[in-house]
Amino acid sequence: MNERQKFTRNFSIIAHVDHGKSTLADRLLEIGLVTDKRTQKNQILDSMDIERERGITIKANNASFDYVAKDGNVYHLNLIDTPGHVDFTYEVSRSLAACEGVLLIVDASQGVEAQTLANLYLAMDLNLRIIPVINKIDLPSADIDKCKLMIEESLGLNPEEAIPISAKTGLNVQEVLEAICYLLPPPVGDVEAPLKALIYDSFFDTYMGVVAKVRLYDGKLRKGEMIHMMHIGRQFTVTEVGINRLSMVACEELQAGDVGYVVAGMKKMGDAKTGDTITHANRQTAEDVKGFKDAKPMVFAGLFPINGEDFDALVDAIEKLKLNDSALTFERENSAALGFGFRVGYLGLLHMEIVQERLEREFNLALITTAPSVKFRITTTKDEIIEVDNPSKWPEPILIGKSEEPFVKATIIAPESYVGNIMSLVIDKRGIHMDTVYLSKDKLQLTYELPLAELIFEFYDKLKSYTKGYASLDYEEVGYRDSKLVRMDILVNAEPVDALSSIVHKSKAEDRGRVIIEKLKDLIPRHQFMIPLQAAIGAKVVARESISALRKNVTAKCYGGDISRKKKLLEKQKEGKKRMKQIGNVEIPQEAFLSILKTGD
Repeated sequence: MNERQKFTRNFSIIAHVDHGKSTLADRLLEIGLVTDKRTQKNQILDSMDIERERGITIKANNASFDYVAKDGNVYHLNLIDTPGHVDFTYEVSRSLAACEGVLLIVDASQGVEAQTLANLYLAMDLNLRIIPVINKIDLPSADIDKCKLMIEESLGLNPEEAIPISAKTGLNVQEVLEAICYLLPPPVGDVEAPLKALIYDSFFDTYMGVVAKVRLYDGKLRKGEMIHMMHIGRQFTVTEVGINRLSMVACEELQAGDVGYVVAGMKKMGDAKTGDTITHANRQTAEDVKGFKDAKPMVFAGLFPINGEDFDALVDAIEKLKLNDSALTFERENSAALGFGFRVGYLGLLHMEIVQERLEREFNLALITTAPSVKFRITTTKDEIIEVDNPSKWPEPILIGKSEEPFVKATIIAPESYVGNIMSLVIDKRGIHMDTVYLSKDKLQLTYELPLAELIFEFYDKLKSYTKGYASLDYEEVGYRDSKLVRMDILVNAEPVDALSSIVHKSKAEDRGRVIIEKLKDLIPRHQFMIPLQAAIGAKVVARESISALRKNVTAKCYGGDISRKKKLLEKQKEGKKRMKQIGNVEIPQEAFLSILKTGD
């Protein structure tokens, strides 16, 4: 270990949503003199507008700064801020792969929550040194002693090491920096060994091309050297290396233990694959860095441009976004109702919302998303196993031997008084109770197994409303279970609309169909002819509504005279409407496609 490594610390901040990760990062950067009164702003590491507006971290970000400790030594600190929402756990795992230790923040008034536990387990799996931090002690409802008890009993950490702070006011934040310097281990690595560096993130710059964020484990890296990407097998010449001090600062070299960035004339999104190992072309390392699990998409939905002419722009936009968001998967698809678009795989509904919003904002597109679905597994009558994430690819019932759907293990942490509400919600969602653990006198951890398809369909919104916002949720996939699944088609004027089809459990089909049909009845405008709306499973109609025709008063100018004259005009109108219905094309507004996402109760 050389002198530089001895005084380097790579650490990450992990916590549940809204427990104060980004605020603590702001205070640390102030003390490290990276920001001053002129450049200071809240959530400074949240660089995207969408993050600042929503008050959440979506992309893991990093910053390097120097700190003079009480012992007089200057420590070089590399901080990586991480998201807290369950959809972005993959961002956390990537960040932790570049660290030796973490600050685990616990809210002084809320205590341990679902994502606190999930992130703790991620850090433990990587054998990282964990320092507990109790934040928001300036709140009137703060209970430090109760938090210390939960840190010991629920997290299994040493409560004596817990540092009570207020990231908002800056109280005790200096103690956190001292703990980082004295409690976290320095990075290890051989500076003279062949280069071994992990790409833990990357982004696209209009002028420099692909910029790879790296953590070096062995060796050195300088400008002008030829590098080799071990997974994709390509080689590039380095044009710049440096560190991130909120803006990119070029430097002479990076060496083992450093966290920085590399620019090497990489033009395509596939050139800097997240999780890849960089080594020298002429002196390669024997083995690659054991990275992290690839993000597995959980939710699938169609993404289409509202204006068909924007399809080429969407292709370009989604490929650029993929570089900055490695969890995104997509393939082209064609819909009779919506034209050309993509079938996109997301990590969850929030991820889906964020991706659509980023595409619309950053690339100036108008997009529409179809109903979300999960990946189902079908064993055919010929014993072939096929995976289906699109209702249009669902085979005929006669060909299905067995159908399975993915289940998740959901961990819900909530006050004891809301347990009844949570149980009724989970039963309605076909969940199975697995375990109940008391975290404190009035706080429980409930574990359930339930279908992922039910979890993505308004589960989180209902959980929050049933518990007045006090419950927290985390989930992980546990495999497939047998399930009676059917494809439900929505027919408008006897024509199936492929973009409104969905795969549902047989027991839920009738209720779900009725809700969608009633919603469509309000959304589709009246035409000159009557429009029947039907929800059907195969040939069986499970729900039906009709949109009545617009009617012109053809007898208005018919004053007096024989009744047969009026009847003749009405019959003529009836014949015209009949013909119109046969050749009429129903206009379906965009809100109708979005209505399936949020059907309410």
